[in-house]
Amino acid sequence: MPETSRQTISQTMRQTTEESVLHARNEGSAVVLRLAITRTARRMRQEAGSDLSPTALASLASIERHAPLTPTRLAEIEGVKRPTTTRVVNHLVEKGLIERLRDPDDGRSCRLTVTQDGSDYLAEARSRKSAYLARLLDSLPADDVATLERAAIILEDALEDSERGRTP
Repeated sequence: MPETSRQTISQTMRQTTEESVLHARNEGSAVVLRLAITRTARRMRQEAGSDLSPTALASLASIERHAPLTPTRLAEIEGVKRPTTTRVVNHLVEKGLIERLRDPDDGRSCRLTVTQDGSDYLAEARSRKSAYLARLLDSLPADDVATLERAAIILEDALEDSERGRTP
């Protein structure tokens, strides 16, 4: 076998091994990160003191962020089926947190918007979550807080890139 072929095979094997090791390390990191994010999200939901389900609270926040929007668009944003969205919307309307407005483009449809009570509800839930995180961060050394701030920026950037289809 010519020397260049041996070198190419050796280099390919080395790169494949390095990629496998990196992938395995990233999988381990992914597990640790997933657990920390899941526990944090669960604790923040508890701290919010919301009587809404996580799906309803997320839907309310999406309506606030994207209003006015149709129930179909809300289902797309939340990644749920339309019947689920219908139930959530009905519940949020009953609680006075959102309202249905007539869709000027389609008389058979409606547009969803958040009421003042809905905005106040979200503000209170967010305030409680932020207060919990602030207390948690207060208990950490400044270097760890700076590391978490940087990690949040990196994760947010990665999520935005992923949503734009730039990463797998």
